[in-house]
Amino acid sequence: MRNIDIQSIKQRFGIIGNSPQLNYAIQVAAQVAPTEMTVLITGESGSGKESFSKIIHHLSPRKHGQFIAINCGAIPEGTIDSELFGHEKGSFTGAHDTRKGYFEVTDGGSIFLDEIGEMPLGTQARLLRVLENGEFIKVGSSKVQKTDVRVVAATNVNLLNAVEKGRFREDLYYRLNTVPITVPALRERGDDVYLLFRKFASDFAEKYRVKSITLTPEAIPVLLDFRWPGNIRQLKNIVEQISVLEYDREIDAETLKRYLPREQASHVPALLNSEKSGDQAFSERDILYKVLFDMRRDMSELKKLVFEILTHQPVDTELLKEHSHLFENIGQPYEPRPYQPQEQNEGYYLPMKQSQPLEYEDQKIEDIQHESAEESLSLEDKEKELIVKALKKHRNKRKYAAQDLGISERTLYRKLKQYEIEE
Repeated sequence: MRNIDIQSIKQRFGIIGNSPQLNYAIQVAAQVAPTEMTVLITGESGSGKESFSKIIHHLSPRKHGQFIAINCGAIPEGTIDSELFGHEKGSFTGAHDTRKGYFEVTDGGSIFLDEIGEMPLGTQARLLRVLENGEFIKVGSSKVQKTDVRVVAATNVNLLNAVEKGRFREDLYYRLNTVPITVPALRERGDDVYLLFRKFASDFAEKYRVKSITLTPEAIPVLLDFRWPGNIRQLKNIVEQISVLEYDREIDAETLKRYLPREQASHVPALLNSEKSGDQAFSERDILYKVLFDMRRDMSELKKLVFEILTHQPVDTELLKEHSHLFENIGQPYEPRPYQPQEQNEGYYLPMKQSQPLEYEDQKIEDIQHESAEESLSLEDKEKELIVKALKKHRNKRKYAAQDLGISERTLYRKLKQYEIEE
């Protein structure tokens, strides 16, 4: 086995980082490059899969041949066959001339098919023929043509799942997956995130002729703890935004947080397997539980707001005494019930952290629905009662009654219609 200088490959292709997963992926790419084997690169969107296709091409005997990168997901289904394999004049509307496809143009070179999972099934059959026999037929032609092209494919979806659902050919999958290379997500690369931040900061400082931005010691953990769902592409965009918009070149933790999306702050359980269809991933009963518990939390917040209004407005305090039972628990923090999938062993959901067991673990949906309906009804009755008292106090003068209630005269008029209150 030949000795591979991973560091020199990184410098040549502009790859930043020292994580073991990244180094291993580079090593596999360098080892397979001199061969004619088909390679399938897997990894999340924005993780840098195209860089590995360039490593494979430029370290191969085909390095002097043509290299073309194609995004299969960006080409419309009706024209992808023409783009890849070419077409004859008059083969379809708009085909005014004969056109060479990418597989003909790159004869003797390499072609990188990104997002291969988005390729239509008909085109997959044509691609399989190229991989098996080196043959293809132009759209609108019956003549078989030969080509000598090395195919490197990439995907950010699970192709085996796509095979099971009939969206990807099984024979093509195994033909492409001769040598698999997995590019790690940015969040799996540890301190590489900070190294990339510094590299991008230096690049944008030179591009915009400004001083390079730096991070305070408190901001570095914020950078490293973020999930980076958009991977390197997302990090690069954020560094560019900060480099252009911030006057202070030393970025503290609070400033950095303003540029980071807040999707991670959500308390909704994260769906880890987006390939699973809705009816398989969770049932309607599970969704109903979530909706009802969110309604209960919102109702508690509404009760707290009404209580604040009543205690600070000049209304009859006897009303609070009469309905004191409605406000007994407003000072207690509300904790939503964690979402639990019906099949615990499938592992499709990331459970929420929970410090203590919840009191309503075995509560039935019917009880929750009934309780929510009662609370809603009691609030409407309370509002109607307050309006009647205010009107009575001010002898049916809407202007003063509205001021006393803390609402506009127009809102009061609408409430009178809603509750059918006669003055």
